[in-house]
Amino acid sequence: MTEDSRYEAVRSRDARFDGAFFFAVSTTGIYCRPSCPATTPRRRNVRFYPTAAAAQGSGFRACRRCRPDAVPGSAEWNARADVVGRAMRLIGDGVVDREGVAGLADRLGYSARQVQRQLTAELGAGPVALARAQRAHTARILLQTTGLPVSEIAFAAGFASVRQFNDTIKEIYALTPSALRAARPAGAARPGTGARSAPVAPSATPGVLPLRLPFRGPYAARQIFDHLQRHALAGIEDVGGAPGRRTYRRTLRLPNGTGVVEVDEATGDGWLECRLRLTELRDLTTATQRIRRLFDLDADPYAVAGRLGADPVLAPLVARYPGLRSPGAADPQEVAVRAVLGRRMSAAGARTLGGALIAAYGEPLPQPAGALTRLFPRVEDLARAPLTGLGLPEARRATLRTLSAALADRTVILDAGTDRDEAERALLGLPGIGPWTAGYLRMRALGDPDVLPAGEARAIEGADPSAWRPWRSYATHYLWTAEAAGDAPDPGAADHRPPHRIDPDRRPDRLTKRTE
Repeated sequence: MTEDSRYEAVRSRDARFDGAFFFAVSTTGIYCRPSCPATTPRRRNVRFYPTAAAAQGSGFRACRRCRPDAVPGSAEWNARADVVGRAMRLIGDGVVDREGVAGLADRLGYSARQVQRQLTAELGAGPVALARAQRAHTARILLQTTGLPVSEIAFAAGFASVRQFNDTIKEIYALTPSALRAARPAGAARPGTGARSAPVAPSATPGVLPLRLPFRGPYAARQIFDHLQRHALAGIEDVGGAPGRRTYRRTLRLPNGTGVVEVDEATGDGWLECRLRLTELRDLTTATQRIRRLFDLDADPYAVAGRLGADPVLAPLVARYPGLRSPGAADPQEVAVRAVLGRRMSAAGARTLGGALIAAYGEPLPQPAGALTRLFPRVEDLARAPLTGLGLPEARRATLRTLSAALADRTVILDAGTDRDEAERALLGLPGIGPWTAGYLRMRALGDPDVLPAGEARAIEGADPSAWRPWRSYATHYLWTAEAAGDAPDPGAADHRPPHRIDPDRRPDRLTKRTE
């Protein structure tokens, strides 16, 4: 976008660009999201920034009306595979808070100076400033949804000292922490004020953080909740309620503790209602980001529909399922184990097998929450486990142990900022992992929006997958959704067979010594 086109988006209050860029007004010292409902400033007074941290670094404070520091994340960071995109995903996962800039640089394979230079050149802010903006947002949530003392909130949000916390809050919000707490919403937020993890009225249940998780554009909640319900594993996941009013619940293993999350299917004015219970508040940022990835809340459905809707094969599906998402992973290692465990099985069979694995090797949840009683097994435990008694053939057990060992010793890395090409090559180097599984994990565990697992389009007459770039993961989910609903992707293909049934990765173990 040019600055003129950005200004046109501001003039029209176009919410499609919330999170893609920010604008600041030199005469007021305030920065906003493009859809801010305030009077449009004159063009000569407007400056544009790629991140909220860059606007803050230039001395602007957040608008109290539109809360620009907390908008849906830019879909660009998930689409990009370069160091900047990888760094943004890792910062969102809280790596800088836990490991510092040196840890971030080590994960990226660059020096700290190179990472600082590249982020500053492109985003107008370095990793410390980007993490600082994220910490301030986390602190605001805790101030407005809990009764914790300010000193506890400071350290829970990741600040090194109470003084640093106070100075940052005053600089970004032009309010003291106490004043910011007093300004918390008394009830439901106004339309358009949903934030990346916006606080709502304080919870009446002690220890529960109520949040609103926003998204841009239409959101096919029914399809993603159908997907989660078909694959929910007893002990760690639960989906209850009637269609349209379902609630998805699951346990989380987090860097500093554990958590339980609940997400409601019914969408508000551009958000999903969420409730978090954490054993360590320091995990709030990480937990929120992982749930956002699971529900693909930072996607750009307008860009996806614009590309896929022009394809004659997919156009009817795009019109039928507006806002379809490509679900990610709350725990990438869990998704990897489940992909191998349930290979060549129906969803019901995979659920039964997954439940047995969790019952045998899952770690009990410190405080059970109804049907949620366990955490998914650690890969370190599965690498040494015999895995007998589950009804698995020896070849599959060997593949599970090999994969778990590779994840445990980081021969295979599935972190948020992993180089996706390297991860796929490492997966393909493991006995028993073929192209379909590697592609599926690249799509789900690593959140790559441009993956078409091997064989998924070969049986569809007239399909041109190259025209689906850079959104082939979404095209895949349109095909899978149509298959689950009994809709033929191509009305003329009466003999269409679900592509995944003929994939090489899915041949029976007894037919080959090495599933490939």
